[in-house]
Amino acid sequence: MLPLAEAQARVAALARRRAGQIDTVPLVDALGRRLATPLHARRTQPARHLSAMDGYALAAADAGQVLRLVGESAAGRAHLAPIGTGETVRIFTGAALPPGADCVLIQENVARDGDRITQVAGDTPRPGRHVRPEGSDFREGDRLADAATLVTPRLIALLAAAGHAELPVLPRPRVALLSTGDELVAPGAPTTPDQLPSSNAPMLAAMLSAAGADILDLGIVPDDPDAITAAIAAGTAAADILVTTGGASVGDHDLVRPAMVAAGARIDFWRVAMRPGKPLIVGERGGCVILGLPGNPVSAYVTARLFVLPLVAMLGGADAADAFPQTRALPLGTALGANDGRTDHLRARLVDGAVLPVGPNDSAALKGLAAADALIVRAPHAPALVAGDLVDVILPA
Repeated sequence: MLPLAEAQARVAALARRRAGQIDTVPLVDALGRRLATPLHARRTQPARHLSAMDGYALAAADAGQVLRLVGESAAGRAHLAPIGTGETVRIFTGAALPPGADCVLIQENVARDGDRITQVAGDTPRPGRHVRPEGSDFREGDRLADAATLVTPRLIALLAAAGHAELPVLPRPRVALLSTGDELVAPGAPTTPDQLPSSNAPMLAAMLSAAGADILDLGIVPDDPDAITAAIAAGTAAADILVTTGGASVGDHDLVRPAMVAAGARIDFWRVAMRPGKPLIVGERGGCVILGLPGNPVSAYVTARLFVLPLVAMLGGADAADAFPQTRALPLGTALGANDGRTDHLRARLVDGAVLPVGPNDSAALKGLAAADALIVRAPHAPALVAGDLVDVILPA
């Protein structure tokens, strides 16, 4: 069995992005994707000197005088005529300063009598006071974002203000999902006592969609070697990543690994020193990475968190250092026994700042998985712990 860190490094080595492909999409549709090229400002922000407050625009040299009101400047309706000595313009936040003005006297500090304005409080105005200078945010031609930058709502706001309506982004990774097993039926279909609704495919589809992948659901294939081989061939021809669930272990009905070989795939590794998820299979066929996940839903969830989602992130433009889940040290809310030779991942909940395991510790138990919001990570041969000891935790899970 491969150590977990080595297995993750080998998956990272398989992450080959589609060179040269760029999707150009509207701003909002770019959320969660990564830029394909650097982006520069197409305009200057602010385009003029703007007021940062409601008040009166004036020349600082006229401070302390009784000023004559000669106009008004509002956002989108600038007062374009220059002001002369002893003159002022009523101005509102975001409005352009008229020529001749270099500061703003806020309205709370003045008294107005008709068209006469007098300062009655506050510091003496100085040049630049309560002014947003032209180009103080960015100027036309400024580099605002590098290639591979993750598009966030904040970046969307910046790039919209910089004049971009569409963004060049890296393609979404295409992920094909294949469920295997004679016992599986579609969710919502009638079941006999020998059958199970397929829960892995909708769970993985939800995880992958949230991670920015395009999903191709290949459905459920029975435990038939030829059918699984054909589905693997079809899935690898249509996607960047093929994820199978079930049939990954060593039983008579665990057919995925021999079917991968029969389809012409190269097996990179099989079995990882982790719990749950030991019988993970990783290989590739024709440039498509294949991840054969165990069929038990907790095992499928954990291996997806540790391998599938990082691979999607890397194909989408993330660096390997940022793609794999990071841990935080949090206090344990109960005692735990010593660990064996595999890296353990325990479903857990955060309670009052501490982390508590969620039982039962069975890789088929879905109630505990649904109740968990964290994974406790225990290194091989980790010693026994008592309540209050720090433990590594993956958040959210």
